[in-house]
Amino acid sequence: MYIPRAIEDTVRSVSKTFPVLLLTGPRQVGKTTLLQKMAKDERGYVTLDDPDARYLAKSDPALFLQRYAPPVIIDEIQYAPELLPYLKISVDKNRRKGDYWLTGSQMFHMMKGVTESLAGRVGIIDLLALSNTEITKTESEPFTTDVERLLSRVNVAPKMDLQAIYQRIFRGGMPALYVEDAPDRDRFFASYVQSYLERDIRDLTQVADEMTFYNFLTVVAARTARPVVYEEIAREVGISAPTVKQWLSILVSSRIIALVQPYHNNVLKRVVKMPLLHFLDTGLAAYLLKWSSSETLEAGAMSGQFFESWVFSEIYKSYLNAGLQPPVYYYRDKDKREIDTLLLRDGTLYPIEIKKAASPGTEAVKHFGVLQPVTEPQRFGALEQHRIAVGQGAVVCMANDLLPIDKKNWIVPAWVI
Repeated sequence: MYIPRAIEDTVRSVSKTFPVLLLTGPRQVGKTTLLQKMAKDERGYVTLDDPDARYLAKSDPALFLQRYAPPVIIDEIQYAPELLPYLKISVDKNRRKGDYWLTGSQMFHMMKGVTESLAGRVGIIDLLALSNTEITKTESEPFTTDVERLLSRVNVAPKMDLQAIYQRIFRGGMPALYVEDAPDRDRFFASYVQSYLERDIRDLTQVADEMTFYNFLTVVAARTARPVVYEEIAREVGISAPTVKQWLSILVSSRIIALVQPYHNNVLKRVVKMPLLHFLDTGLAAYLLKWSSSETLEAGAMSGQFFESWVFSEIYKSYLNAGLQPPVYYYRDKDKREIDTLLLRDGTLYPIEIKKAASPGTEAVKHFGVLQPVTEPQRFGALEQHRIAVGQGAVVCMANDLLPIDKKNWIVPAWVI
């Protein structure tokens, strides 16, 4: 059973713009399935998972591209980077849009090769696991706090109660878990982690100790929705802080986690510089931390963290699926005042608080006022050019309906995203 993906329009647009389309993302998120479904048997297909195809691609790239002439899908391009210069020659010769559709894991060294070899010729799209809108078959659009948009969505998005939301959080968004005859969740994630460690980590990044990396992965999962303190992670795993930074970059480039940068403005003097960490698939994080059910997760000590990361990932996916870089930041200062998520669009900051509560009050938006100096920089000894507007705020929570808190802030049910 194929679940239509919100990113399909972006794929069509990029394919009409560039000779090469590269669809990247974590394992098992449906990259190949998506492109094969969209190709409708109108282009060839080859996977470099096949040892014979991989050998040909690495030993004789020119002959490989003769055998698999465009239009064609080339799966798992990271296994044969030798193809990239020959793809450049082919697209420069033929000058046709959409000739090559590639898939690959977004490991940093593979991406460096793509951007260097195919600069100006490749459109790169990130695909993550299923979003809630895809699972519920609701129209996807980049999340904003605009009241008119929210009012239009609250009437069409299926309502979800606490139990339904935590079932979604516990299962995560891997497409294989949402089809008929879906595999057992724990068995699926056990295989997923094993494949990730053995193929992506060992084969592509030369991490020497897989078990230490697995321990690192679980320690990181326990810090979802928390600022990164490299020294703490280093002590707990038994590695150096520089190794923590290197391994976190691997998780970021393979789209296991997102590191959200703190919003910085010269007017805001006391902002901390630590990035905020979010696991992008809460099902995988719950598996790594051995939560046995959605009920125990919801009642557990990490319940709020998982809810925050799930909401963040839904916002994050809504931008990626539209072909946009997510304009997300967060705020935390030395006085421990925090704003969970900030969207920066068109010179305006939109503050978003994420609360596992059904009826949050004005207390939930009390820290939004820390942004006031950016609207009047000259009053705080900064230049006028640092002025930023502060727009509509939101508290994303377990509410049943969309309701105003005050003139500038609204309560937004999590299922509306």
